Amino acid sequence: MSSRLAALSMVVLLSACGGMSPPRNLDNACSIVSERPQYLTAMRRTQSKWGVPVHVQMAVIHQESKFDGDARTPYRYVLGVIPMGRQSSAYGYSQALDGTWEDYKRATGQRRASRSDIDDATDFIGWYMTETNRRLGIPISDARDQYLAYHEGPAGYARGSHNRKSWLLRTANRVEARSQLYARQLQACGKG
Repeated sequence: MSSRLAALSMVVLLSACGGMSPPRNLDNACSIVSERPQYLTAMRRTQSKWGVPVHVQMAVIHQESKFDGDARTPYRYVLGVIPMGRQSSAYGYSQALDGTWEDYKRATGQRRASRSDIDDATDFIGWYMTETNRRLGIPISDARDQYLAYHEGPAGYARGSHNRKSWLLRTANRVEARSQLYARQLQACGKG
């Protein structure tokens, strides 16, 4: 009987260590921060440190991971059935790539930062957008162009690679619209 209890305890412990499911209503910023107050705390800290507005951070996280800290890109398949690894190394709330995440950790001294931690993910977004602002002059409150640079990288954005991707331009427009929606919602519930 005690081995069953130990096994059950281990399952409970391991599931408690795992990622948290995303908030239920991703279309309402007030609902998100009410359900996950630690998200708002992290985003406000990032806004204070880097200047990136909470609603911009939220819109990017929504687009990249739908607030899933364990989000990964889909698998690629050969012949439709043989898995050949993931489409990219993007992971976590911010969907940061391995190399870009390493750059962030080096630049900020955050050696233990984790892409599945909301505090680290929002700090990454703040750092990245501040760098994009410094290098490309994109205002940190411009969710659309910041997202394009986030997706394409500063060099790709500078080359205008996004202009040849109509699907990406549509996505960036949706990020901007969601950012404005979240800003209005946060203002209305006194969190903005």
